[in-house]
Amino acid sequence: MPEETQRKRVLSLIQPTSVPTIGNYFGALRNWADMAEDYDCIYGVADLHALTVRPEPAALRRQTAEVMAMLLALRLRQGNNILFVQSHVAQHCQLAWVLNNYTQFGEAMRMTQFKEKSSSHADNINLGLFSYPTLMAADILIYQANYVPIGADQKQHLELARNIAERFNGLYGQVFTVPEPYIGKVGSRIMSLQEPAMKMSKSDPNPKGSVSLLDPPEQIIKKIKSAVTDSEACVRYADGKDGVNNLMAIYSCSTGKDFAAIEQEFAGQGYGSFKQAVAEALVEELCPFQEEYKRLLADKAYLEQVAHEGAEAAGRIAQRTTAKAMKKVGLWI
Repeated sequence: MPEETQRKRVLSLIQPTSVPTIGNYFGALRNWADMAEDYDCIYGVADLHALTVRPEPAALRRQTAEVMAMLLALRLRQGNNILFVQSHVAQHCQLAWVLNNYTQFGEAMRMTQFKEKSSSHADNINLGLFSYPTLMAADILIYQANYVPIGADQKQHLELARNIAERFNGLYGQVFTVPEPYIGKVGSRIMSLQEPAMKMSKSDPNPKGSVSLLDPPEQIIKKIKSAVTDSEACVRYADGKDGVNNLMAIYSCSTGKDFAAIEQEFAGQGYGSFKQAVAEALVEELCPFQEEYKRLLADKAYLEQVAHEGAEAAGRIAQRTTAKAMKKVGLWI
């Protein structure tokens, strides 16, 4: 795998703490494989970030392997792409410590996610939780990433990474690429099945509100059939019909049909037949991914091989950046 490239680089890391929903899948993940046509992409499992909430060790190891299998099942290891586990590249922690000294206390205090997690984990407000954004900045800057796909909840963290890069570059010259948010093909915004005015979330306390990528077919069908609609019993896209609009979006993503075609297909039919069709189409869409995921997860030797090769490829890039930064600040290496 070539170490140098003229193409732009995209970086994205995923924590191994929960299974992505169909909202994540249709909104972003399904489109990531296509990015290899235009960019060199680096994808990682952010297991170090998961330590801030002190996960059960065996569960963290299992979930890390599961997320690696998911990323492989999404066809993300192709072209010049790199797939790795964050803790397998020690330079992340080295660079994070250097960058801690170029991050202002006030900047870290303003991070919304720190405030929210401190509130929900009041018995464990640790330094890792506080410095989490600096490690995230190191994750991005260490690979000289040009673009980072982010959701609304990560805008603050990317802005901090940009501030740190610009501050460091201002002092020592061009060391880091200043990253930009990745604006690519935008998928449909999938909402909660039970609260369709709210975005579908992995952390939804109502298990009926979201569909995960690994939900079995019978569970998917049950959740779709229990989805909130309205009393009109007419399949059409319109203001005030949030539940029906959401199911139409899921059906559109699963079949490729536009809303006009969906309205025509179900004209004169009630929501029962519509929900059944949505559920079946969604199951058909996810089935190949789920089968490939199960096959990969069962092949432990292959997962370990991918992780090892990914760590070597990522480590070569990370070492060059880290060594340059350490020399610039005066460390004798």
